Amino acid sequence: MNFNDYQQKSRRTALYPNQGDNYVYPTLGLAGEAGEVAEKIKKIIRDKAGKVSDDDRVAITKELGDVLWYVSQLSTELKIKLEDVALKNIEKLESRLKKGTLSGSGDDR
Repeated sequence: MNFNDYQQKSRRTALYPNQGDNYVYPTLGLAGEAGEVAEKIKKIIRDKAGKVSDDDRVAITKELGDVLWYVSQLSTELKIKLEDVALKNIEKLESRLKKGTLSGSGDDR
């Protein structure tokens, strides 16, 4: 599946207030789901000495899917193609790699 297909298909499941004019809802959902991913990783570190099981991978895959869903909805609300998000990110990272600035901080490095 490509990003455009995912964005279109996932949009059919978007049921929230003021859909089409509400970037706040998917932003809050994205933050919450990213927190759930972090929580699962934290518990693996705390409870399993950092050893990731197959069950952990399944659970994290589901949470990452929820993160992707909210990224897609936020992109749609802002009239941005999800494919463009992915392409711009790769362009940015390749530019940083070429300049030797993958490490460090700041958006414009």
